[in-house]
Amino acid sequence: MKPTILIVDDEPGVRSALSGVLRDEGYAVEAVSSGEACLERLTRGPVDLIVLDVWLPGMDGLATLARLRERQVDVQVVLISGHGNIESAVRAIKMGAFDFVEKPLSLDKTVLVVRNALNQRRLEAENRALRARVDRQQSMVGESYAMRQLREQVAMAAPTNGRVLIYGENGTGKELVARTIHQLSRRRSAAFVEVNCAAIPEELIESELFGHVRGAFTGAVADRRGKFEVADGGTLFLDEIGDMSLKTQAKVLRALQEQTMEAVGGTARIKVDVRVLAATNKDLQAEIRAGQFREDLYFRLNVIPIFVPPLRDRQEDIPLLADHFMAEFAREYGRRIKSLDAGARGVLLRYPWPGNVRELRNVIERLMIMVPGETITTTDLSFLDPGALQRTPSTDPPAERQTLHEARDQFERDVILRTLAEQQGNMSRTAEVLGVERSNLYRKMKAFGIAPARRADADEEGG
Repeated sequence: MKPTILIVDDEPGVRSALSGVLRDEGYAVEAVSSGEACLERLTRGPVDLIVLDVWLPGMDGLATLARLRERQVDVQVVLISGHGNIESAVRAIKMGAFDFVEKPLSLDKTVLVVRNALNQRRLEAENRALRARVDRQQSMVGESYAMRQLREQVAMAAPTNGRVLIYGENGTGKELVARTIHQLSRRRSAAFVEVNCAAIPEELIESELFGHVRGAFTGAVADRRGKFEVADGGTLFLDEIGDMSLKTQAKVLRALQEQTMEAVGGTARIKVDVRVLAATNKDLQAEIRAGQFREDLYFRLNVIPIFVPPLRDRQEDIPLLADHFMAEFAREYGRRIKSLDAGARGVLLRYPWPGNVRELRNVIERLMIMVPGETITTTDLSFLDPGALQRTPSTDPPAERQTLHEARDQFERDVILRTLAEQQGNMSRTAEVLGVERSNLYRKMKAFGIAPARRADADEEGG
């Protein structure tokens, strides 16, 4: 569809010349002779750009521009200004006009300015669309007690500069939690920089984090900024922190302690202001006991622990997530949203989701692509492991062998989370059901990184 340009000028010769050259460029062009006629034309439909003369009979160009801004009309404006009106043109730029072209008009320059203004409008529209899409995709979906508690912890942690350690199984959404913390923080206008510590070879991780100078090692043909420096003023997310080597851990610890870093092969100290968020699917305390993780780094990172629950512990969120992903892929592929019949929804609820939310998203994408009809049935889900549907998650074999201490901690954490959900977050009733003192329950929850719901606490105090 051709962009529409509205020319506003009281000189017939200018209107005719501009209309002709812009039509030759492939634009749809209309022309009027006054500010009042411009405003009246916009009541009948939008245009993409207005070429507006400053000197007009009646309402002049600046007054017309002011009225456009008052009405919040979404349109680019290019001013036409004579030699004596440069000051007015500068005022118009401050009011939101894109640019001005000085009289006598150069048609080539006018065409270039118009093209640039329309390109910027297109880029701004694309940026808004991308931001809206990212916001939709990055939302934390779910209304279960576990998700309400998680959102509350994120909301409490986000406005601070406290370091956050996010832990949970693979696919639960730890990166989403980190991004949400950044978006709700005072650093949201600065960069969010992610480093996957498990995906980068050990010999390159230090260069990735701290940068390097030219000649520091074979292949270092130019200076390179590290992620700590790139994230200056913003947030650095260290994903899979448990896979970082002890040597790199020592350097990260020093950077956190001193808020300075040194590039590989360099000698200058670089000061950085970075908030660090970290995530892991490992039991870091067990890694510390095994000599694989530094205890001092653990305490530096674990200022605010946040546990992301597995999908099997928030089954009531599965239909909400399925609908969310269905709508997302319908938009992406330009298709109609499919519906899940009762049998298919039952299968999704019974399946233990060992891959958590990531696995559910992949399943929904496969269904959106491969199911020809508009209704998804049990048959369409036959590719899910039938054995998994016959057993409960608690009887699933563990992915890797645990020590007795680790298994006990995992069991206690799961029981506390499940009982809290059953009791709607009421601490007194949860303690009573579990047969422990309320103070002991608080200690256990703190050790496992489970924050009590503030609303539930307030209800208890009020009662």
